Amino acid sequence: MRHAPFRGPASAAALAALLLSAAWPVPALADSDPVALPVVRTVLEPGEPCAAASGQVAEVEPWPVRALGLARARRVSEGAGVTVAVVGTGVGAGVPALAGRVRHIGPAGADCVGHGSFAAGLIAGAPLPGVGAVGVAPAASLLAVRGTDERGAATPESLAAAIRAAADEGAGVVYVASALPAGDTVLTEAVAYAAGRDALVVAPFAPDALTDPGGAAPAPVQPWYWPAAAPAVLSVMDYGPGGGRPDRAPTAVGADLAAPGDSVVGPGPQGAGHYLGSGSSLAAAHVAGAAALVRSRHPELTAAEVHDRLIASGYPETPPRLDPYAALTAVLTGPAGPVPRPEPARVPDPAPAAPRERALVIAAAGGGLVLLVAAAAVVVPRGRARRWRPPSRDPGGAPGPAAH
Repeated sequence: MRHAPFRGPASAAALAALLLSAAWPVPALADSDPVALPVVRTVLEPGEPCAAASGQVAEVEPWPVRALGLARARRVSEGAGVTVAVVGTGVGAGVPALAGRVRHIGPAGADCVGHGSFAAGLIAGAPLPGVGAVGVAPAASLLAVRGTDERGAATPESLAAAIRAAADEGAGVVYVASALPAGDTVLTEAVAYAAGRDALVVAPFAPDALTDPGGAAPAPVQPWYWPAAAPAVLSVMDYGPGGGRPDRAPTAVGADLAAPGDSVVGPGPQGAGHYLGSGSSLAAAHVAGAAALVRSRHPELTAAEVHDRLIASGYPETPPRLDPYAALTAVLTGPAGPVPRPEPARVPDPAPAAPRERALVIAAAGGGLVLLVAAAAVVVPRGRARRWRPPSRDPGGAPGPAAH
């Protein structure tokens, strides 16, 4: 379901009240001038140069860090021991925030587009001195798997092969950056393959932008996109700093969770500079990082159980909004089936008269006996204390003198 953006003073006040009531801090923009940051792309046009290192750094803490309560969540888990596969355009080998934690398959060590590196930073970027941007799970390991061609174009077959490769390499979470209008059969089978190896697949519920293969006109909106529509996938929708989605943002049905995805800050394919990005693919990256936190904290949970836990612990919205701390700490009870209908109330039948009278007589006699015993317990000790004894009788039956 598309979440309508908030507009006007009244709506802004209502949003602020909602955030405060939910113990959410009101988010701030990533930078005082976010427009100064270069924008990350998902696909490059023919002849367009590869993304370069950004010369701009966002020194203010990005708004998703506070909106997701990441400082609080990372006191519980940082994702150590979990491998997240990044199925996208690759992950650059020269990203300082990811140094020493990325393993590449084939050509995935080069990222001409820059989107895979950006998403990897949202998932697991470590904090750098003096830089506010940081990933959700900064201790997680990353596995870069190329799911597109060099310029970012994906096919169902290329994504399916990358998902299978990630599962074979032991990834506990598989992040997929693409949302395709076709390929349901091949991608559903690839997701089932990953689920059979206990890997949780996280994917955007819709593309970040709609363009036809030639880029000349917007492509028509589809009701479903894959692999997000496949069973067992955690499908993710984006929202922005104001709580809503941008006008004309691609939409679809069936999102399981919503997470920050608009006006977010992440690393470029090399260097310590930052890019700015928007779209559901970036929201899915935040959820993939949260899944790593949960799998690290609760290694006994299966991929399906992590999927359900992230949804059940989300802030109640449509769809629920990601809450990493709640996913880590909440005590959740699974559904126990339908609640049985209670038996109708029934007034007991009146007891027969004769047994009732007999019961009253017995109760009265019993009560009298209790009173006699209680009186004896009080009178006899007191009489003994005063040296009282029962009067004696002479042989003629007259009472004798009592001792005092």
